[in-house]
Amino acid sequence: MSNLSFDHVHVISRNPEASAKWFVEKLEGKVTASHEVRGAPQVYIDFGGHKVIVRGQRPGEAAQDKTGLEWGTDHFGFQVAGNVDFRAYCAGLKSKGVKFTVDVTQFNPTTQIAFIEAPDGVIIELLQRK
Repeated sequence: MSNLSFDHVHVISRNPEASAKWFVEKLEGKVTASHEVRGAPQVYIDFGGHKVIVRGQRPGEAAQDKTGLEWGTDHFGFQVAGNVDFRAYCAGLKSKGVKFTVDVTQFNPTTQIAFIEAPDGVIIELLQRK
């Protein structure tokens, strides 16, 4: 048994406040803290005890725009839990203006997936396991 447990995903954003607002309005996260860390704004958004931390560019850093597939982290995933109709949930996100890069797909007999695009080129997998 590992001594590790998941804590957070850290996203670098050109506009952290607007990015955080997207996570709250589109995915119903809750901002739990917002302050400056090492010269850049940093916003903490909670999703059931797990966090997405969105921060701005720090002095002296040179963040670059994403241009497509890169080595390193490709995406992170949120599981849609409970007795929720996954297709209806995704349709609700579309009605909020969320951009889907992959529509709802039956990945295997027990799992449906979809991919959405968050601000700053961040890709999020949505999945539901039965």
